Amino acid sequence: MRVDLFDFDLPQELIALRPARPRDAARMLVVRGEEPFEDAGVSDLPGLLKRGDVLVFNDTRVIPAQLEGRRGEAKIGATLHKRIDLRRWQAFIRNAKRLRPGEPVAFGGGVSATAEERLADGSFVLVFHGEEPVEVLLERAGRMPLPPYIAGKRATDAQDREDYQTMFAREDGAVAAPTAALHFTPRLMDALDAVGVTRETLTLHVGAGTFLPVKADDTDDHAMHSEWGRIEPETAERLNAARAAGGRVIAVGTTSLRLLESATREDGVIQAFAGDTDIFITPGYRFRAVDGLMTNFHLPKSTLVMLVSALMGRERMMAAYDHAIANDYRFYSYGDSSLLLP
Repeated sequence: MRVDLFDFDLPQELIALRPARPRDAARMLVVRGEEPFEDAGVSDLPGLLKRGDVLVFNDTRVIPAQLEGRRGEAKIGATLHKRIDLRRWQAFIRNAKRLRPGEPVAFGGGVSATAEERLADGSFVLVFHGEEPVEVLLERAGRMPLPPYIAGKRATDAQDREDYQTMFAREDGAVAAPTAALHFTPRLMDALDAVGVTRETLTLHVGAGTFLPVKADDTDDHAMHSEWGRIEPETAERLNAARAAGGRVIAVGTTSLRLLESATREDGVIQAFAGDTDIFITPGYRFRAVDGLMTNFHLPKSTLVMLVSALMGRERMMAAYDHAIANDYRFYSYGDSSLLLP
């Protein structure tokens, strides 16, 4: 499909630079099939779901993966986006023309790494020096990797360490937050428990590739980034049992949805999973695992707009985005939410 079919004009003032406070005070646009759009709030979620439904959260934890350093006199920026092993990470490099394989970069705080090789996509493999775990080094020298549409408008600060982490964050490894779950609070979870909505977690370490624009003119020519994920066997069993009992599987975030779909057979049975996925979901895709999605509002011409268009229909989602813009919904990572029920 033509990528420009997923384009729209977004006023810059609708890009949220801070989250709603409290988190569950964010607005939520409810899109059900062809029914009229419903302007609601995240706190209304318990009344919009039913007993037996299952919300599936991503428990990845964002690491401070943004680094600033020097190679000699040259300033070098690095955004880690995928772990290779205990000491090696794949990274996007700013000022990459000043860095060659074999050269070291000093990031401050006693943290340094060597550029081992440059990959075909222009990124580098960085090998971190020393014996301390890389996560410890990042806590010392790194900062939270806010999306470019936020970082380009204001500096990252200490508040982002809390704001850009979900209440479910447990497994270190993401360089971008599974932002749909940023809206959840203990109070909201208690309200969901009270109406019989259950929850499951999986892990997908979101990479910086999630922010890369689609540069191709046609979706067939786009190379999707890969990310590592895991679904435990017991989780898959419980999800299959919930669906068999008539419950709906509602993915909280596109990351949860992508991993669920990657792990599901053609007959709709969700299986255990551990490994990389580069699934690219566009209109025409037949969903096997999920019955709905809770997600924020995404960038024009992004793979995530294509995904929600596959779930709800392109024209329907373009109309929903038009409604959101006309009604001043806040967009992107710190913005408002939508509940999509095909």
